[in-house]
Amino acid sequence: MSQPVKVLFVASELNPIAKVGGLADVIGALPKALKKIGVDVRIAIPKYGIVDEKKYPLTKIADAVSVPFNHAVEKVGIYETPLPGSEVPVYLIDSLKYLGENGIYFEKDASSSGSSREAQRFIFFARAVFSLFGPLQWYPDIIHSHDWHVGYVPLLLKILAKTDPKLQAVKAMLSIHNLEYQGQYNAREIMDLIGLNETDSPTLAVRRGDDLVGLQQAILTSDYINTVSPQYAKEILTPEYGAQLENDLTKEKDRLVGILNGIDVDRFNPATDKDIVATYSAEDPTKKLACKADLQKTCGLAVDPRIPVLGIVTRFAEQKGVDLLCAIGDKLAQQNIQLVLLGTGLTSLEESVKTMVAAYPDKMFAKVAFDAKLAQQIYAGSDIFLMPSKFEPCGLGQMIAMRYGTIPVVRATGGLIDTVKDYNPDMKSGDGFVFSHFDAQEFFDAIMRALALYQDQETWYKIVRRIMQYDFSWTSSAKKYLGIYKKLIS
Repeated sequence: MSQPVKVLFVASELNPIAKVGGLADVIGALPKALKKIGVDVRIAIPKYGIVDEKKYPLTKIADAVSVPFNHAVEKVGIYETPLPGSEVPVYLIDSLKYLGENGIYFEKDASSSGSSREAQRFIFFARAVFSLFGPLQWYPDIIHSHDWHVGYVPLLLKILAKTDPKLQAVKAMLSIHNLEYQGQYNAREIMDLIGLNETDSPTLAVRRGDDLVGLQQAILTSDYINTVSPQYAKEILTPEYGAQLENDLTKEKDRLVGILNGIDVDRFNPATDKDIVATYSAEDPTKKLACKADLQKTCGLAVDPRIPVLGIVTRFAEQKGVDLLCAIGDKLAQQNIQLVLLGTGLTSLEESVKTMVAAYPDKMFAKVAFDAKLAQQIYAGSDIFLMPSKFEPCGLGQMIAMRYGTIPVVRATGGLIDTVKDYNPDMKSGDGFVFSHFDAQEFFDAIMRALALYQDQETWYKIVRRIMQYDFSWTSSAKKYLGIYKKLIS
């Protein structure tokens, strides 16, 4: 019997232990699916000060492990806990000095430049990952890095393998979840922190001005690269979506693939969800109306099953099209609708949303916060889900909404194209409403098409039942990742 493939996931977030955005959801779900198909998968994250040790009991497995960094030798502790709901081991690297302060990110929008402390935190973590293998007496076949925060892991692997024979067979894989965030920091500072110079790797001569770009270094030094939807893998080869990295990615396109993210179908299941007032299924979605009434009541809106509820759960970021929504707020308010928003992000967008909602309190509600329960109530209680993204590497919101029988209105980009097909009234085909350009009027027109079809409840509920049966689980995605892992180590 062949040995299982050994994979270490390295990331800045992990749901539910340390979560900010969708990256955490992927790191919390994909390893479970890989474990089920026989992969020896493990996860490494920083031991942030916000980790709730009462909720997630940690076992210390190593103490005072040496990590060379910034002209000194730092000592780290290594803790282990199982990923909740699985047997996947999670290793948390403990350094109060570099990893324990603050939350997960120092910058509010989890941005990728500007904060020297952010650079030090994640570059230290990338270097500290290599301190795991000795104490564990376990070396992976593949180190699977996620996004810019751990962009120096593939580079360090190539450099450290020159003097460590046990690392020489280890391959590096990179998943790009959002190309916009790249980790751009001063080159001299970065190389000083990890004790490198230009002769260590030819990629260190690749600069953006005086800066090194963490994600670019990962692209140049990984053995294989994937993005989180097939469409996004094509889009990032173009200047419109490539964020100044399209040339590097085009050179690597033979080892670049798009694999659609899944969702945690156990967590996002309207038949068992404890956060919604009534459970329901595709066989009988009528109890969705009880969830709608509960959402209307929770948000202080008129409880009326005939009024279509538009829901949006999002980050208030320019990427997400919140500005498009605010631009059509007055026109939407003239329709017989209710609008419910949940999210946080850029202060300017938060203020725009608050201003729009304050003008129409009988039709609109917004909560500017993180509220996991209300998010579920919106997915279940809305009729229509809005995702007018400027770009969308994959998008989880539209898949979660569809699982709850909430029909999406999306822009034609990235993973939204891969998961939502525009409704054709002549053919009665499609499962949502898609608009092409990042344009407020086009967005409004798509919503109006949805509202028109909503009047035909028989057809509407045929679509509701159909989309609730789609398989958005991680199972097929996990098999595709395993295929790449086997290709890499063969």
